[in-house]
Amino acid sequence: MSVQTLLAHVRSRVTVDVDSMDPAVAARHAEHTKFSDMTSNQAIVYSEAVRPERAHLFNAACAQFRSGSSVAQLPLDTRAADALDLLTVLLAKEVYPHLTGRVHAQTSPSAAYDTEATILHAKKLVSLFEANGIPKSRVCIKIPATPESIIACKYLEQLGIRTLATCLFSVPQAMAAHQAGCLYVAPYFNELRVHFEPELWKEYADTAREHPASQVIKDIVQLYQEIGSSTLVMPASIVTAKEVLALVSLKPNHLTLSGAVLDQLAAAQAPEEAESADSKPHHPDVDLKAHPTSSDANSTATVPDVKTTNFLENNGSALREATAADAETTRKLADALKIFGEMEAKTKELIRAE
Repeated sequence: MSVQTLLAHVRSRVTVDVDSMDPAVAARHAEHTKFSDMTSNQAIVYSEAVRPERAHLFNAACAQFRSGSSVAQLPLDTRAADALDLLTVLLAKEVYPHLTGRVHAQTSPSAAYDTEATILHAKKLVSLFEANGIPKSRVCIKIPATPESIIACKYLEQLGIRTLATCLFSVPQAMAAHQAGCLYVAPYFNELRVHFEPELWKEYADTAREHPASQVIKDIVQLYQEIGSSTLVMPASIVTAKEVLALVSLKPNHLTLSGAVLDQLAAAQAPEEAESADSKPHHPDVDLKAHPTSSDANSTATVPDVKTTNFLENNGSALREATAADAETTRKLADALKIFGEMEAKTKELIRAE
């Protein structure tokens, strides 16, 4: 009798996506079961751009925009941005054979508070995917959940471009994403900075009960069930296999997992019981009318009844007010955009040098 791995156990409970643009990671864990989607962001693109194994893609993207090419008259910054978008698509294309669902690419953090710029970048990415053999039906555009960009999501969804609301830390952001018609929301389990400063990461004895993001994700899952939302919940920014088990107990639709976490799960044996001690579902009573809006357990900020508030009207004024009243969401959102902006700038600098 074969022993089931923890990864196989998790896949039997929730749809698993690969949070990596490394085709070797995807191939290693898709030998028997393909992933649904591949997620990415500016940090993941940079991490691939500096790897010698990816030099052929980096050089191919740069070659189309070098001096002497047909677009050589364009400003260097424009050519660098265009080459970065092409690199993103080429990296995703190598993972595409290991998927049954969509490739994800993230709009520029510099456009996060500019509705029109977000729309233009999203449309450009979709066109690049189509030009490289990946149809629009297999693409999802990740967009930071700011008021301006959530409004962009609504417009893009009306064009048939599917979207994921990322950099998401609160129930109001999730409700706004539902109202915009987003395909996914990706609430962060850990704030983004823990991946760059590991000492910030904290372990909990009972992750599903004690981790500050657990309550937010429970609330989002419950809210979507109550209102019959078609938006899918895909928690992201996961560090350990133990966190994966805790998240499985919260019953999201998807989990997107890095290569490191996938390796942890693949190397571990599944629990003998259907649910491990840390993955037993917890179902606390939740009051969505007056609940802290983010993962800050000490927050005193409350939100209006999220079921009746239109977070998109008046250019997202209600979402803007809810975010401003929530110090932790404000801090984590700003920090995520800062990090993604830094990673984007570093990749552009590599491209300019090339």
